[in-house]
Amino acid sequence: MAFLLNDGTSKPSFRKSYSIEYGYKPRKRTLIADAEFDREQHDEEQHKHQHQHIKHDEQVKEECTYTILVTIKDKKSASILNLINTFSRDGLKVQHMETRPTVVSPDKNQSSTGLDIFMEVLCTDKLMDDLKRDLFQSDSKFIIKNIKTHAATLGKESKETNNENDTNDIIWFPMSIWELDKCHHLHTNYQPDMDSRHPGFSDKAYRARRERIAEIAFDFRHGDVIPKVEYTLDEVKTWGLIYRQLSKLYPTAACKQHIHVLEILEKEGGFSEKAIPQLEDVSRFMKKRSGFQLRPCAGLLTARDFLASLAFRVFQCTQYIRHPSSPLHSPEPDVVHELLGHVPLLSNPSFAQFSQDIGLASLGVSDDDIVKLSTLYWFTVEFGLCRENGQIKAYGAGLLSSFGELQHALSSKPEIKLFEPETTVIQEYQDEDYQPIYFLAETFEDAKEKLRIYAKSLKRPYELVYNPYTQSLRILDNIKVIHDFSAELKLEMDVLEHALDRLHTNGINFKVVS
Repeated sequence: MAFLLNDGTSKPSFRKSYSIEYGYKPRKRTLIADAEFDREQHDEEQHKHQHQHIKHDEQVKEECTYTILVTIKDKKSASILNLINTFSRDGLKVQHMETRPTVVSPDKNQSSTGLDIFMEVLCTDKLMDDLKRDLFQSDSKFIIKNIKTHAATLGKESKETNNENDTNDIIWFPMSIWELDKCHHLHTNYQPDMDSRHPGFSDKAYRARRERIAEIAFDFRHGDVIPKVEYTLDEVKTWGLIYRQLSKLYPTAACKQHIHVLEILEKEGGFSEKAIPQLEDVSRFMKKRSGFQLRPCAGLLTARDFLASLAFRVFQCTQYIRHPSSPLHSPEPDVVHELLGHVPLLSNPSFAQFSQDIGLASLGVSDDDIVKLSTLYWFTVEFGLCRENGQIKAYGAGLLSSFGELQHALSSKPEIKLFEPETTVIQEYQDEDYQPIYFLAETFEDAKEKLRIYAKSLKRPYELVYNPYTQSLRILDNIKVIHDFSAELKLEMDVLEHALDRLHTNGINFKVVS
């Protein structure tokens, strides 16, 4: 199923949760497993839609599935009732419906009075034509997409396109940092009350606590200040235990970039074993150092949306902490993993660029490529090793937040392979125990260059450029856009050449290092 968004592209929406009850097989929640699960659900939905048809009056008249976005001007019950009456007709089956306040603009001073209503309906072409006519006559704005033919109708403009040669939906992705708010329009999650294997499955108080913290992420919109979480004494105790254990290993096991930033965080960012840092404080610290920022997340993300966030230097971050019965292991990312594992490296400009490059490579690619990029992310950002002064060090967040696996990764037990994206993306991973194989990067710069070469092999009909000033993307798909981009690059090259000329004039010798 896919909802058509305001720009006419479709965005997958999966209603099944990431739990064993819905076929999520891995014991441990991972980005790779999420991507594979999303792909299976997407394939299942597409297969279902391809086989929906009926025969009527000696002719085959197809019953198609449409996704509809209707925007009504106000939230008054009369407006909603009028819309319901419009859709109340024989032969039209509403399979799914949900509502949310209309997003007027990023301006926080504007309040939303309208209502967006998402629907998935099943009906014949003739019935949909009748519905379109009635909607045109109403005051509502609407967008309709035929899942089978990929024909889109935009209300009030009566534009309709039908590309019979197109066999796939246009894959939606955010074009600006503000559109990351749309990435929460999903029905997937992983909660301890949904998976009997979770350490907190039978702890009602823990589940209730998780739900209260998750509400922060549900209500958050880009530009908001991240609300504080008042952590309990037991939660701080769990944090402190892990903090002390890992701090003993970092001097000899962690890469120098992680150690350097963590020392600054302990001096300036409020990191200590005595208190769990607040995301807003940490996010401000990161933004000053690398341009990355944190966004609270309750787990309601697909792998595609998580990777897309990285393209805008946004890291989706949980705020809850693992169950106290399992302080040294968590089946899914928690605040310990995020703050001690990810934050120090994401505050490093070079590593931040590597993470953003993975995000940019993921935009608009196929489900198969999302699985590959998730695997690459797993073996680098989560479980990567690097060489430092002839010794092997850890830079992966999954290692740097796990006392046991950090020791295992640097022992003689696992196999160490050189990082090559082409082989990394097809490597099977382990979710039941420690990884038997890890990938070693010579340097972050070397890893970035290899990633960029690999990204060029991904099938996408256009190139994307990130604008750090507007925090938005530009698609290089026509001569004018490319010419404008070239002019901007020329201005920057002029500044660089002028700076080099000044150095030469001042008698400063230099050489270009490739």
